[in-house]
Amino acid sequence: MRLFRGEMSQATIFNDDPAAQARSFADAGCRWLHIVDLDGAFAGKPMNRVSVEAILDAVRIPVQLGGGIRDLATIEAWLGKGVSRAILGTIALEKPDLVKQACRLFPQRIAVGIDARAGRVAIEGWAKTSTTSALDLALRFEDAGVAAIIFTDIDRDGTLAGANIERTAELARQLETPVIASGGISSLNDLKSLKAHECDGIAGAILGRALYDGRIDLAAALALAG
Repeated sequence: MRLFRGEMSQATIFNDDPAAQARSFADAGCRWLHIVDLDGAFAGKPMNRVSVEAILDAVRIPVQLGGGIRDLATIEAWLGKGVSRAILGTIALEKPDLVKQACRLFPQRIAVGIDARAGRVAIEGWAKTSTTSALDLALRFEDAGVAAIIFTDIDRDGTLAGANIERTAELARQLETPVIASGGISSLNDLKSLKAHECDGIAGAILGRALYDGRIDLAAALALAG
């Protein structure tokens, strides 16, 4: 399912079989799969274990997972089940030392998800917006060994309005940690524009609604990514 600007009340369900959907992406040549436990993000704990485990059983490509991962036990459990990279969002703001500890325990298997609304970090499934800027939060983890910063512009997420390329590139230029763009990507032109900033530190892009809606051809997107 996909949300519109992070609102659960505006969710659209595209497939009721997550494992089959994941398999189709893998069969098409995707090299990574991005999963968010949306219910878990709101609840603060994993809520879709069965579906996530079914996806892990269905594909052999690396999977990164976020949503409801708020303690070391949950991180260790998911990594032990086959998740390649755990995405930490709420606790990155609330418990940064725990994130740094996870990075030490699981090198290159921890990503920090920074979801911003009007430039400010949102947490708990985007239900709350803090006063901390996306850049300030990202800078806290520059020396922690984070594998990537996943930056989502909530105001663009699910809208197909186009990625906030300049804001993403500006963030990437000020970090050593690779940045993965997310939110609003709606066309191959968006991907081309993001790739033009690869030298600034944009290492990848997450596609969602645009694939389900057919606005972006996956084969063309993969060819562009190289």
